[in-house]
Amino acid sequence: MADQPIPLRRYFAANTVALAPSAVAIAALYGAGFLAGRPALIAMVGIAVVTAVLVQRYLASLARFARFVGELSDEREPVMPRLSFAPATEELATAVAMLSIGWRRQRASIDNLAASAQAIVDGLPDPLIAVDRQRRVVRINQAAVALLGPVGAERDLSTAMRHPQLLSAVDALLETAPDGNFIATDQSAVEFVLAGPPELDVIAHLRRLPRAAADGSLALIVLHDTTAQRRAERMRADFVANASHELKTPIAGLAGFIETLRGPARDDVAARDRFLGIMAEQADRMRRLVDDLLMLSRIEQHEHARPDREIDLENVLRGVLDLLQLKASSRGVAIEFAVAAGLARAVGDHDELTIVFQNLIDNALKYAKPATVVRVTAEPAEPGRVAVAVSDEGDGIPAAHLPRLTERFYRVDNARSRQLGGTGLGLAIVKHVVNRHRGRLDIQSTPGKGSTFTVTLPAVGWLGGNVTPQGVTPS
Repeated sequence: MADQPIPLRRYFAANTVALAPSAVAIAALYGAGFLAGRPALIAMVGIAVVTAVLVQRYLASLARFARFVGELSDEREPVMPRLSFAPATEELATAVAMLSIGWRRQRASIDNLAASAQAIVDGLPDPLIAVDRQRRVVRINQAAVALLGPVGAERDLSTAMRHPQLLSAVDALLETAPDGNFIATDQSAVEFVLAGPPELDVIAHLRRLPRAAADGSLALIVLHDTTAQRRAERMRADFVANASHELKTPIAGLAGFIETLRGPARDDVAARDRFLGIMAEQADRMRRLVDDLLMLSRIEQHEHARPDREIDLENVLRGVLDLLQLKASSRGVAIEFAVAAGLARAVGDHDELTIVFQNLIDNALKYAKPATVVRVTAEPAEPGRVAVAVSDEGDGIPAAHLPRLTERFYRVDNARSRQLGGTGLGLAIVKHVVNRHRGRLDIQSTPGKGSTFTVTLPAVGWLGGNVTPQGVTPS
């Protein structure tokens, strides 16, 4: 790049400063009579010309040095200028260049550390928010963005989370005494409900840093979703309450009948026979309930272990239908069974699949209207899957109940279910067995027309990456 012209004002000012000592010396020699006028004038002109040349070269060197420093500050990589008329400036330029290289390395290291820190923060599974002393959001990770949506930097925390308990806890964490020291401890926790849908139970862990970070972060807020934990706790409590209730009723009945048989009905043969029949029914109900609880517990223990045997679904279904044919005849319900030709074998456990289809077909027979048909079909589904559908022509199930059908002890009609001998655990067992098989349970129902329960299972040769995510899909 060509040298820029030196401003005249700067040039004249530099020449004046450089010539001043020589001019004063010549004037003093002339005044003392040591130098005549003409030689003094010639000497002054000569010194002025030489000074002008030297000053011009020196100023040009300083201008190149200034331009070099400016280019370094713009993070460019200029060529080191030649400053032969300003050796000290050349040494200074070398030092500045080394300083710039060191600064760039340090800045690159800082940028890498910042990027690594953000990557680590983004990799955290729980949402994290960092705020400064004024409660403004400084940093946020990807999990927090997914939960709360985009949060603008330098905005108050209340714009992202309008929860008085959390905001009060953050204010208390950042509050300082008149002497500048923090008042509260450096950590706390707050529980609150995050509005949905769906609503989430959240516990916020707050931690104050010993000193503000480079980006101004002083307090960290980590949000931990406890919805599943709370739901599990509620389900456990409900399970214990329901199981206790289911056992308490027949036990109370048995105790009452025994007391009656020991007392007023001791010699009443007719009452004794009737009471013994009822007691046998209640004992059988308790036996079925305990058997189902034990079966559910056993299946849950092995739910993580995927079965790997080849199963002929037609044989399984025919065995179940043979067992239930007498019940179907007694209720006046016909069973239609159809299997697609060349149906692929499923991957599963023979005994557990027998339990699944026995529960589904038994339920269909229980709730089907008399003189109707229960249809059982087995056919290929999506690639690598086989599907077994059980349809009835019963009263159907209202849509509001479908998502909860597989919960333990959940019944659409409690009285009718108990009257038909149900324990409330059949579909819960079905769900867990289907989950263990990495399959899917779909439920379709139209009130007044009937219901269809479809179990989709992986076929032989497709076990692995092509397995559909486990779960129950009401539709």
